[in-house]
Amino acid sequence: SSFGGGSHVKLPGPSQKEPNTYKFGTPYKDIFEDLAKKDPELYTRNGLLRMVQRNMEVKQAPERFQENFEAFDVVVTFEERVMDQVLDDLNRRPVMLMHPVLVINLDVKDSHEEAALAAPHALRLCSLIDASEEWEDEIERIVDQLYNETGRKAIYAICWY
Repeated sequence: SSFGGGSHVKLPGPSQKEPNTYKFGTPYKDIFEDLAKKDPELYTRNGLLRMVQRNMEVKQAPERFQENFEAFDVVVTFEERVMDQVLDDLNRRPVMLMHPVLVINLDVKDSHEEAALAAPHALRLCSLIDASEEWEDEIERIVDQLYNETGRKAIYAICWY
């Protein structure tokens, strides 16, 4: 699953000061049409139209983490600010299941190129966690191994459902 953590969906615009913003739940089809109407050359060149098109194949619309109450084993974020939002939300929820959730962040610059470089690192992280017998006991080793293999430092916290 994939979720956003802010109050709205923010996608790159013509400049950093002019992002494209959408409400969570706005269908990817509508986002795609809006971007293609605004500046098809720019959003084709920077890969945004392709990304939105891929997202359309996976699900109908962007979802907000804070509005989802599924219990996850692991939550991976790609920006420390988003990790803070996730932790804030999880820490506000009542602990009912006594089910641990690992929240782990890999800082990734918000660009198509950096996302493509970080994707195999995120996959490697998930593979290391999945291969562990008890991630709770092995998380330090996993984070160290990921750093040694990729040079990417992960930070983490453990919360409870």
